Amino acid sequence: MLQFYFLSIFLNAVSGYILFTGAGWDAVSDDEKGFKLSPSNGTFRLVLGIAAAAVGILKILSVISGDVPVIGDLIPALAGLLAGFVLIFDYYRRKTTVDSEKSEKISTLVNANYKWIGIVAMAAAGLHFLFPTVLLL
Repeated sequence: MLQFYFLSIFLNAVSGYILFTGAGWDAVSDDEKGFKLSPSNGTFRLVLGIAAAAVGILKILSVISGDVPVIGDLIPALAGLLAGFVLIFDYYRRKTTVDSEKSEKISTLVNANYKWIGIVAMAAAGLHFLFPTVLLL
């Protein structure tokens, strides 16, 4: 479906930009405090993460006519799943009061690779937009 194609491009680009620039939790200016669609708004980041992950799953399951099932859009789908997971996990990590060893391991892995995950998501969005019928894109 073309709707998932455009949603995948948009959500990968926006979530990749937020992860790449590090916009968010610590960078709240006075101008953004009341703005609900700000990258610093935790709820916005959570909804964006859920939407990116959901579209990533649906992108694997839905096929555009003339495309190869499952692997036809594999890279944008995996990029959306990864960016969505990182945004959801980041929200969870900041809101939870329970510390666990697994959470700390994932947190150190994610924190070291925020920029790279953002670059991968933005690259997947750009390549998917420019080359929509290429296998894996």
